[in-house]
Amino acid sequence: MKYAIVESGGKQYKAVEGSTIDVDLMPVEPGTPVTLATVLLMVNDDQVVVGTPVIDSARINATVVDQIRGPKIDVFRYRPKKRIRVKTGHRQHYTRLKIDKIEME
Repeated sequence: MKYAIVESGGKQYKAVEGSTIDVDLMPVEPGTPVTLATVLLMVNDDQVVVGTPVIDSARINATVVDQIRGPKIDVFRYRPKKRIRVKTGHRQHYTRLKIDKIEME
């Protein structure tokens, strides 16, 4: 199985060819190709390549599938005996990427 650990937006994701990953919002339109160049680790069957800190010759080619919103997170703060109740919510914006090809030069 061929996969890579890639960094995007300060977070690390496992990218497998043919699968999708949800990364932080990227300012691109759906359907456009994206290249992720910050590859930290690459595995091809029994061959493992570890970057120091990145692998310069590795690239991840992906296509933007959609701009989505994550699940709602409810935030409730209160102070006991003071009648202070604050309820808010948050939904994070994500970009869904379909991993087309993992290549190493």
